[in-house]
Amino acid sequence: MKFFRHMTLAAAALSLFAALAFSSCSTPTPQPEATSSAALSLDELYKDATIYEVNLRQYTPEGTLKAFQAHLPRLQKLGVKILWFMPVHPIGVEARKGTLGSYYSVKDYCAINPEFGTLADFKLMVTEAHRLGMSVIIDWVANHTSRDHAWVSAHPDWYVAGKDGKPIGPYDWSDVAQLNFASKDMQAEMARSMAFWLRECNIDGFRCDVAGLAREYVTEQQAVEFWEYARAVCDSVKQSFWLAEDEGLRALANKAFDANYAWECHHIMHQLAQGKENVNDLHKYFEKDALNFPKKFYRMNFTSNHDENSWKGSEYTRLGDAARTFAVLSVTIPGIPLIYSGQEVALRRSLEFFEKDVISWTDAENATPFYQTLTRLKKEYSALYNGSRGADMLWVKNSEGKKVLSFVREDDRSKVFCVFNLSPETLRNVEYQGNDFYGNYTELFSGVKVEIRQTPSNILNPWEYRIYTMKK
Repeated sequence: MKFFRHMTLAAAALSLFAALAFSSCSTPTPQPEATSSAALSLDELYKDATIYEVNLRQYTPEGTLKAFQAHLPRLQKLGVKILWFMPVHPIGVEARKGTLGSYYSVKDYCAINPEFGTLADFKLMVTEAHRLGMSVIIDWVANHTSRDHAWVSAHPDWYVAGKDGKPIGPYDWSDVAQLNFASKDMQAEMARSMAFWLRECNIDGFRCDVAGLAREYVTEQQAVEFWEYARAVCDSVKQSFWLAEDEGLRALANKAFDANYAWECHHIMHQLAQGKENVNDLHKYFEKDALNFPKKFYRMNFTSNHDENSWKGSEYTRLGDAARTFAVLSVTIPGIPLIYSGQEVALRRSLEFFEKDVISWTDAENATPFYQTLTRLKKEYSALYNGSRGADMLWVKNSEGKKVLSFVREDDRSKVFCVFNLSPETLRNVEYQGNDFYGNYTELFSGVKVEIRQTPSNILNPWEYRIYTMKK
């Protein structure tokens, strides 16, 4: 099948989408009622959003969509806007890892994992999330399928084969088969399957697993063209939000995606917590990042997610006493913040990845007010908005430049002055230069009102943070 190279990308997508309208993944059903926010641009809709990653298997003892739905009012109260569900699809049996297998070994792109419930359950959950003002995006694994996916036998040319003629798996992922992005037929089927969820279930977008990995098997241009093509197909159905699990393939920020992972920032946080880097490394990162990505593009900041938690430990294991410090930092710097399942109740352990391992919502330390404060901060102070709606960071030089990060973000409606001691030391007599930070503030966590005209405090405890807020 030709890739319509002499047509515009959008026109090609629309033509192909129409041609495939009556195939099995596209059974015509009544269009779900659009959400009331559908007329808003993505930039307006998600300007103050926080993403919440849902680990459905571990969320409740039942591990079902119906059981999870009871948590929606709590998550609304938490203040999150985008619910990102780890893959909801059936999981392969062949070469399955563990008892339950990996979410990311997808056996059928157009079905719900029966362990979670039914497609009707999923639609009902999406409808209720919309009613409560939240959006739903699902994890999409376009890079590979399970080894017993129907495509393996029906379309072997859709896979990258090894010397034995059988599909290979990337890395040590022995339970999956690598798809061949040189196949335009595979690309068309993949894009059509994505559009199915927008059309049939009225979801609001996708988090795309290892979005840049395809370039290991085809050219970077081909990898980017696939994602831009898939985005055009989906845009013909509904406006949606796309998050790439990627940072290195910069061209994905041009047309295909609205956001990606701020992996480098995440790694610098870990190095700071371990004393291996200092604040100067953060300064260099932000300067470089501003050049690498357009301001309208969302960089997702996080201290945990399913990979970090399961394979490297909770944020308390990895960041120690700095865990909350970096959670606050992830909200105040440019980008869209992420909360992973259980973080809001201070989950202090790793969750099993291939087995049942339920999160306790009652026995853990109640940390929910902390995260509620952070989501409220993002919503109430427009200087901290996501993307092009937010204000730039203005560095405030200080006498402990390698240990203290201090900056102002200010627009015509608000001003936020942030001070972070990113060291395990007690710092005394820290001096701040200039007058950009002057103002009458309320400190976010203590509620104390303070007029700052010189130095806000002469003592900073280890990993202490102070967020001074002002509305104009």
